[in-house]
Amino acid sequence: MVRLARLLTLLSALPILLALGACSSGGDGGTGFVEGDTGLTVVPVAEREQAPVVTGDGLDGEPLTTDHPGKVVVINVWGSWCAPCRKEAPDLEAAHQATKDVAVFVGIDTRDPDPAPAQAFVRNFEITYPSIFDPQGQTLLEFAGQLPPSGIPSSLVIDPEGRVAARIIGVVDEGTLTELVRDTAEGR
Repeated sequence: MVRLARLLTLLSALPILLALGACSSGGDGGTGFVEGDTGLTVVPVAEREQAPVVTGDGLDGEPLTTDHPGKVVVINVWGSWCAPCRKEAPDLEAAHQATKDVAVFVGIDTRDPDPAPAQAFVRNFEITYPSIFDPQGQTLLEFAGQLPPSGIPSSLVIDPEGRVAARIIGVVDEGTLTELVRDTAEGR
């Protein structure tokens, strides 16, 4: 009788375990983008590690870099095919406008096989900061250990010394990002 009760308890927990397992499959539920709440990690100043400096061609072929010494740099990974990226695009542009005095924003457009859909995305959402065109995800691989390759959208806030100050996996809102940028610029 005790064995039957344990078996029934385990079987009743099975749907919950399966649901939790589905949510932990890289955070993207098999869709190629992150759904749900933002995973925010703020790194204390003494524990920050150098961020890689990446370069690449922009959506219009112009050379771009994430190297902007003395400025806070926000790197946002996105794709035109990504519904959560469309949701956060207006907030990213608003945060960019609100922090232009202390920060530089650089996007990394990943997994778009052609720049045309990404260019349409930028026009549609009136994005004014540049993005590196990264159709194969090679630029994104430079951030291994800091950003998951399937974590789209995701963002890094890099301090003026080139160190990772914060990481956001998932959609970020204007207020949160603006506050992160301002705190980072002030040395926090």
